[in-house]
Amino acid sequence: MFKGIAYSVLASVTFGVLYYYTQLLGAFDSEQTFGWRIIATLPFLTLFMWLSGDIVHIKAIFQRVLAKPGLLLVLLITSILTSVQLWLFLWGPMHGRGLQVSLGYFLLPLVLVLVGSVLYGEKLSKFQALAVFLAVLGVGHEIWRLGSIAWETALVAIGYTAYFVIRKQIKTDNLGGFWWDMIIILPVAIFFTQTGETPYFKFLEQPSLILVVMGLGLFSAIGLGSYLLASRYLPLILFGLLGYLEPVLLAMVSFALGEKIGAEEWLTYILIWLAVLVLVIEGAIHLVQQKRRKQQFELNLKQYPKRLNNAED
Repeated sequence: MFKGIAYSVLASVTFGVLYYYTQLLGAFDSEQTFGWRIIATLPFLTLFMWLSGDIVHIKAIFQRVLAKPGLLLVLLITSILTSVQLWLFLWGPMHGRGLQVSLGYFLLPLVLVLVGSVLYGEKLSKFQALAVFLAVLGVGHEIWRLGSIAWETALVAIGYTAYFVIRKQIKTDNLGGFWWDMIIILPVAIFFTQTGETPYFKFLEQPSLILVVMGLGLFSAIGLGSYLLASRYLPLILFGLLGYLEPVLLAMVSFALGEKIGAEEWLTYILIWLAVLVLVIEGAIHLVQQKRRKQQFELNLKQYPKRLNNAED
């Protein structure tokens, strides 16, 4: 459990850094950036898997595909789903839509909570039920205000949920599954790097871009690798709740980049942020209770020899 929590926090912090990092890639458009991100991430992801011992999953999934070729079609679907999210993550802050994307990441844990409850029988606590209710009110207000919710927000919340559910169903919810997602989309990524006029000339004009692209791959591998490892080690509900650190950081980066919340949007954000606050309070209460139980257990452990001696006397 602790390992999963540590991976989740590492992923959230890395994604926050990466969101701001996109400003260093101004020489590329969002499609070129996506292409270079995939290409640069694969070597670092492979190294990350080797260090974490997950490299064995690459061969295991390949053997499963040979035994059941139909699995390749499902892997194609998961590859498309994750590729869209990787592209949107870069496209949002580069086009002044970072807040809409970050709102999707605020909603994602709540959608995961609901899916975990419906599909896997994970029970909602009273705090979690209240958080879901507040988030539903926030989304309802946005739909009432615009007639719909921002497509970026919906794509993150629904698309990522579908991705995690499918991966759990086909048992590729490990780094090996993500590695194959990246390999399958690699030809498309290479194509995107060729778009635009003289795509490689930019590296000659700005040699530092080589280091920037390598940094993009390194941060992506650490963030995505940690995120997917966290999804494997944690129950879906806990994984969803810990995911709230990331959208907080993404929203802060969006503000730092000059984006603002319109007066008519505040109610939507306030309701969803209140949902986050409710879950933070629940988490704090849970930690205090856990600490007390541990202290009581240690106290009972110390007193046990004395009780045993008294019983023998």
